This record gives sequence, structure tokens and C-alpha cells, in this order.
Amino acid sequence: MESYLLDWANLLLRWVHVITAIAWVGSSFYFVFLDSSLTPPVDDDLKKQGVSGELWAVHGGGFYHPVKFAVKPPQMPAHLHWFYWESYSTWLSGFALFTVSYLWSAGTYLIDKSLMNWSPGAAIGVALSFLVVFWILYDAICQLLGQRKNGDAMVGALVAVLVCVASWLACHWFAGRAAFLLVGAMMATAMSANVFFWIIPGQRKVVAAIKAGQPVEAIHGQRGKQRSVHNTYFTLPVLFAMLSNHYSFTWSHPQNWLVLILMMLAGAAIRQFFVLRHGYKLGRNRHPLAYALVGVTVIVGAIYGLKPIATESIAATARPSGATAKNDYQTVQKVLEQRCYLCHGEQVQMKNVRLDSPALVKQHAQSVYQQVVVTKIMPMNNATGITEAERQQIKQWFEAGAKVQ
Repeated sequence: MESYLLDWANLLLRWVHVITAIAWVGSSFYFVFLDSSLTPPVDDDLKKQGVSGELWAVHGGGFYHPVKFAVKPPQMPAHLHWFYWESYSTWLSGFALFTVSYLWSAGTYLIDKSLMNWSPGAAIGVALSFLVVFWILYDAICQLLGQRKNGDAMVGALVAVLVCVASWLACHWFAGRAAFLLVGAMMATAMSANVFFWIIPGQRKVVAAIKAGQPVEAIHGQRGKQRSVHNTYFTLPVLFAMLSNHYSFTWSHPQNWLVLILMMLAGAAIRQFFVLRHGYKLGRNRHPLAYALVGVTVIVGAIYGLKPIATESIAATARPSGATAKNDYQTVQKVLEQRCYLCHGEQVQMKNVRLDSPALVKQHAQSVYQQVVVTKIMPMNNATGITEAERQQIKQWFEAGAKVQ
């Protein structure tokens, strides 16, 4: 029953997390596009009001005309929309999902004993420290260097180094699947913390100053803009880290830390292309195609570097000559007994899956094939030491019809 309820919690939290993340990323991308696409106002009345940029757009059968005031509007509107619940809801649902999916069963999903043989409590503590320590170091870098001349370049370089170090440590301390997700959660935590500690408080101070008739300090807008820009470059790397847990060929690679770093680099480069593209269309900068080409080149290189090793020789040695379907199942049954019964046998049925009888194996044959042969997610972290030859035996049995008699 516990496994069943955890599956439901996982499903519902994942659903909420995806919905809120779409709302957050969508609003973030829109405002980056808006800032990059604004043009100086033409109308004299807009200029007198203090408008610094405007944009005309058409969508859904109507025309829209958003404008941006350089410092403050002539008067504060009665209703001012704030963009922050998208961020907070995304982080809260994501952390809850991380707890249910990984921390609740840390011994199974978080720990790879071939890397670090620590207790579940220690693994959970270290995992959570990634979220806290990364934010502290990242925030310190921004505060110390962010306002200096060429500070943005120095901040970007140091944050990139920090992300690389964290990726290396996570992949050497935790199971690959969990390590990728942890790095994504670490960066997403910094994104939401930017909103919570800097962007929204700064905006509240600006609004309060305007209402009180006091001068507006420019530093609040500068800091908010800086952190918003960081968030937009974090977005694609974070999304890759989150999605990668469904594709074991990324996190199961011996140099998985390098795979993670390269794919995050590709995501950041591609995001840079889209950010600069808006300004290029208005003649503000050179064509940013080079950034897109860098990102695509890195991805193509990763695809080539991760290509599977030919398994013909494994398959030839794994299948006994002249074996019958019955003998194939008997061979597969021995593999399941050694590698799968620990979690899917009489004593424990994780995910409500049991594999210790022919009828149950037949019932779950498709899932076994997908999890063991195609994605290679199971056994989790290969805790029971299944070999490639044994995976090939299951593959041959399934492709021959998955017969159990």
C-alpha cells in the first residue's frame, strides 16, 4: 500500500510541478523577449509620461501595446500584478516531488554503494546541503562582484565553475540518476531564491518609495535585472537535468558528470542565441547564430560520444546454441532470481510488481523489457550487478515471444 500511495503522490506532484514550471518559465521567457524587443516610443504623450520602450504585438485576434516606464509611472495603478507565485509553487512542488521520489527511499534511489557507502540519513543531509551551499556561494559571488566593472563576465565565469564542481561531486557521490536531478534542483533552488530574496523584495521597495513620494534607488532594479538574467540562462540546463532521469544513457555513462556539464553548456548557449536574437532583429547586436551552432555542435558531439557499443558479440555468447523458448525462460528466470527478486519477490513488491512466478513474469514482460533492456534503469543503480550478457538474454527471450512455458 505504501508503494501505491507513493506512486500516486509522485504522479500528482509531477503534474503540479510541470504545470507551475510551464507558467514560471513562460512568464520568464516572455519578459526577456519583451525587454529585448522594446523600441523607443514614438508618441510624444508616451515620452512625457516617462515611457522608455514600447512594443506592438498581435495575438489571439487582438492587438497588444505593452509599454515600459524608465523609473516609475505617472501614478501607481490600483491593481499591480506580481509574478512570484509561479516561482514559489514550482519550487515547493519540485522539492516535494524530490522528497517523495528520492529522499523517502534514499537507500534505493539516492545511494550507489559502489560510489559512496553511506547511510540514508547521511546521503539525505549531503543532498540537501547541495541546495543550500550552492545558493550561499552563488549569492556571495553576485554580491561581491556583480556591481563591479565587467562584473557580469566575472560572475558568469565563477558561477559556471561552481556548477561544474557541483556536477562532478554529485556524480561521484550519488547514483547517476539522482545526481543529475540533484544538480537541476540545486540550480532551480537558486533561481527561486533569486525571486524570493532579491527580485520581489527589490520591487516592493521600489513600489513603496513611489507611493511615499521618495526617490527610487536604481540599485533595486539593477539587482533584480541581474538575477532575472541569471534565471533565464539557468532555465534550459535545469530542464535538461530534470528530463534526463528518463534517459539512462546519459546518467549511466562512466563520465556522466562530463555529459551533464556539456549538455548544460549546450542549453545555456542555445538560450543565449534566443535572447540575443530579439535584439538582432532591431539592429542592436550582431547575429547570434554562433551561439546556436556551439550548442548544437556540443549536442551532436554528445550523441556521438554516447553511442551504444555494438552488442552482437554479447548476444552471440549470451544465447545458447539451439536453445528453445522453454530453455530461454529458464535462463531468464535464473537472472530474475539473482537480480530482481530482492525488490520484486515474495517479501517485497516495489511498484506493486512481483516477478517470482511465470504468470507474473508474463504479465510484466513488456515492463521488464523496457526497464532492463531498453532504458537500463533496472535494477536501480544496478545494485544487484546485472551484466550486459544477462540483459541480452532477457532481450532475446522477449523478442522471441516472452514465452514462459
